[in-house]
Amino acid sequence: MIVFAAFIFLSTLTITTYAAIGPIGVLPIVNAHISPDGFRRSSVLAGGTFPGPLIQANKVYDAQQSKGDTFAIDVVDSLTDSTMLRSTSIHWHGIFQEGTNWEDGAASVTQCPIIPGHSFLYNFKAPDQAGTYWYHSHLSTQYCDGLRGPLVIYDPNDPQKHLYDIDDESTIITLSDWYHNPSPQLPTFPVFNSTLINGLGRYAGGPASPLAVIDVAQKKRYRFRLISMACDPSWIFSIDNHLLTIIEVDGVAHQPLTVDSIQIFAGQRYSFVLTANQKVDNYWVRAVPEVLGSNQGFVNGTAILRYAGAGVADPTTNSVGTLPLVETALRPLVNTPVPGQPYPGGADVVLNLPITLTPNFTYAINGTSFVPPTAPVLLQILSGTQAAQDLLPQGSVIELPPNKAIEISIPGGSPGSPHPFHLHGHNFHIIRSAGNSTYNFVNPVIRDVVTTGLLPTDLTTFRFVTDNAGPWFLHCHVDWHLEVGLAVVFAENVPKVAQEKPPAAWDSLCPLYNASPKDRRDD
Repeated sequence: MIVFAAFIFLSTLTITTYAAIGPIGVLPIVNAHISPDGFRRSSVLAGGTFPGPLIQANKVYDAQQSKGDTFAIDVVDSLTDSTMLRSTSIHWHGIFQEGTNWEDGAASVTQCPIIPGHSFLYNFKAPDQAGTYWYHSHLSTQYCDGLRGPLVIYDPNDPQKHLYDIDDESTIITLSDWYHNPSPQLPTFPVFNSTLINGLGRYAGGPASPLAVIDVAQKKRYRFRLISMACDPSWIFSIDNHLLTIIEVDGVAHQPLTVDSIQIFAGQRYSFVLTANQKVDNYWVRAVPEVLGSNQGFVNGTAILRYAGAGVADPTTNSVGTLPLVETALRPLVNTPVPGQPYPGGADVVLNLPITLTPNFTYAINGTSFVPPTAPVLLQILSGTQAAQDLLPQGSVIELPPNKAIEISIPGGSPGSPHPFHLHGHNFHIIRSAGNSTYNFVNPVIRDVVTTGLLPTDLTTFRFVTDNAGPWFLHCHVDWHLEVGLAVVFAENVPKVAQEKPPAAWDSLCPLYNASPKDRRDD
């Protein structure tokens, strides 16, 4: 589809607020100059805003409709700034894409990029899913230039709905790192300039730029949906003088767990209930960045929790944390058996994936660095290549048989740790968490992003069932690490994948991309 001229005007916008769309809508991808922390720079934006607009849907229980709302998001590439990538692709982070893995949006794995002047209609369902997700570019490091936004599937029959009064667009909290230079101009392992909360923040030595304000009313209970859209750091998130009761982890309902701070890694999400039970006042919302496991002196991300009736002023509150989140304390709301047998190695397929950093400063898993192939893995399979050893990139594609319990272990202590790993197409049970030497085969946390440990003695182990055919990315969600090879592809149930029939619009993506002028292909 050719871009409509009506979208071109968006390239001059400097909007920093967003309005919800979905589950059906148009998402123009545009360039705009914005200054979210007081420093003005060109960026890549979804819908002309940062963060991008909320994409929302409802879980549908009507048996006649079955399996929830259908998403139909027409992504239109109107990018013009040649200092950054001009092609694009969008990944719907946390959505399983069951039966539609060509809609997953991972460039080089499930699709070729969308080129400027064209669009692609992402059309998919989210069977049996409800919770907090997000979307972002999955082409090189493009989302670090701004292309990221929240996605929420609301559950009208949420079994924990009695715990909160308010859950809407105003209760979404996004955390983002921000860089003052375009990502193609940054060094291999760059340092971010600021932390943004809901798209606003400040940087060291910069102006007192406006901060996000989160409004609450005394005695009301709020379901806040906390989303880490980071390209790199983890944060310690807290709200002064308030407890946070976690009820959801990465789209999965969990038993209520009350904490006063949450360590959150790139790509992770939490819903927590906050009761506005303090005096009418202003309170600091904090996101303290961690690099290599410790605060390195960066400017903390801050926002303001403002009670109705409080004056417009900066808070004077202090942070006193004594009840931090420990991942192993999280328990799924619905008892979900761990696949396999209740002992380490008790799965059908057991894989150990050690991480190394090569002398060329690329990462490798099992000795192989992921290099994006010229033809997406899905296209290779549909073109007749089925043996894992023949699929490119060679050594980075691991074939998994269908309907088996898979156990993945990733040792800690590798350079650049901790590494938050995201698996496309699945949630998984974390039977051993970083920083913990015990295993839980009964009721461990279920999520789709898990971190490795800081120490060589650490081991992160998780399990899932191969019940969703497709080539699925497993990668570090520090985007700079993915860019230099920290990923593998699980080719799951290849014979079934080979029978799939993506739409004609998907078929046209690679010919368009390969035939486009080199300055539009970004390679």
